[in-house]
Parts: sequence; C-alpha cells; structure tokens
Amino acid sequence: MTSTLNNSHVAVITGGARGIGLAVANWFLAHDYRVAIIDIDGDTLKRTEKELNDVSRVLAIHADVSKPEEVQSAIDQVEQTFGRIDALVNNAGVAVFKPIGETTFEEFRFVMGTNLDGAFLCTQACVKVMKKSGDGGAIVNIASISGLRASTLRVAYGTSKAALLHFTKQIAVELGTVGIRANAVAPGPVDTEMAKLVHSVAIRSDYYDTIPMNRYGTPEEIANAVGFLCSPAASFINGQFLAVDGGFDASGVGIPTLRNSQ
Repeated sequence: MTSTLNNSHVAVITGGARGIGLAVANWFLAHDYRVAIIDIDGDTLKRTEKELNDVSRVLAIHADVSKPEEVQSAIDQVEQTFGRIDALVNNAGVAVFKPIGETTFEEFRFVMGTNLDGAFLCTQACVKVMKKSGDGGAIVNIASISGLRASTLRVAYGTSKAALLHFTKQIAVELGTVGIRANAVAPGPVDTEMAKLVHSVAIRSDYYDTIPMNRYGTPEEIANAVGFLCSPAASFINGQFLAVDGGFDASGVGIPTLRNSQ
C-alpha cells in the first residue's frame, strides 16, 4: 500500500455484503476509504469480496453482530488490519412481519438482537478504536421509516428501529464531547433484492400512492445520504434523523384522483 492509502480513513459497515450495505461500502471506496464489511451471510460475503477485488482496501469479516464476542473479534481484526476506524455504519438488520398476537417472544428478541443490540455492541467496540486516533469519527445508524411512523405487522421491526433512533440521540449527546458524531438515516421503501421478493405488485402500488415521488428509492440514494453524514460537510450535524423516503413520512393518506389531476 502507498503511504496515502496507509493514512486513508476507515469505514466499518455491518450487513455490508448486499443491498444498502454494499452500496454504502461502494460509496466509501469511491471516496478513498478503506472498508471493513461485516456480514452474517458467509456465502454472499465471499461473493462480494471477490467482486470488489481490492485486498488492500477491503476487509470482509463473517460475524453475527448480535453476539458480543463475535463483534469484539471482528473490530479487533479491523484495528489490526487498518489501524484505525473513522466511520461506523450500523446497517445490519432483520425483520419479522407478523401481527402482535402471532409474534413470538423469540422472534421479537431475534429482531431486537440484531437491529438494536447489534448497533450497541458495534458502537461500543468501534468507539474505543475511534478515540485512539484523536480525530473523532462518525456513526450512522440505518433506521427505517417504520421507526418514525407505525405500520401494520411491524411490532418487532418498527419498535427496534424506533429504539435505534433514540439510541442515536443517546450516543450523539455522550460522544459529541470527544468529536464523535452520531446520526441516523431512515429509508423509506428501497428497491433492493429483498424488497423485490417480499413486495407484491399490489403492495408496490400502495407504496407508490403514498410516496409523493411515486417510486421506491435506490440503495445508492441511501448511500449518498450516509456518506454525506460521515463527511466533513456534515461536521456540525449530530443527533439528527434524515428520512430518505421520497416524502413518504411527510405525506398523509394518498388521494390518487387529486394527484393525477395535477
């Protein structure tokens, strides 16, 4: 590696093997960061590592962010390999979509374990490394529009994302004093492979009616927002939520007849 690369910043992205996480990793790579991608899906992680094909700047780590020992081992590996951490993106997430009465406690804890506990564990481990450089750092938590507004069948998922938003404020208040900023991005519906699998034509039509921009977002649009919040351009933004949702959170009940008359 060149001396410039040795001094380049380092970003850690959880759930980075595909979808929004991979788009975020690509954003950082395009902006001269070295990246550590942590993912529980070993097969997808291997494929992504091969596709990125950049052994000097990409570190792929197979780990479950809900398990403290695996998180600590992963972050130790990042520090040993790259020597520093400047940005953390807590993107790893899971979902169970069931009515309240049918959601088991085990399912509820499964969602909380990854979406909330995982963000706590990764933040705790990464902050220790961030503090060593004395250069501060940036944390972005990938929440969801479901953390801002309630929706059917999301008692576990929506609650985990709402808690993640408050967690963002907590760490922003505490860590801002040492130059580490924390913000959250709340995506609306995004055109990922997962969304294509679980959103039927009827569901997509319903979303189009409710989103003023009449479309889903792209992973790259979410990544651009994450990158901005980690960049010097956002140096005084701390403890904030940015809904990247085409106006979904701002809208009320869609009225197609009125919209189509415009």
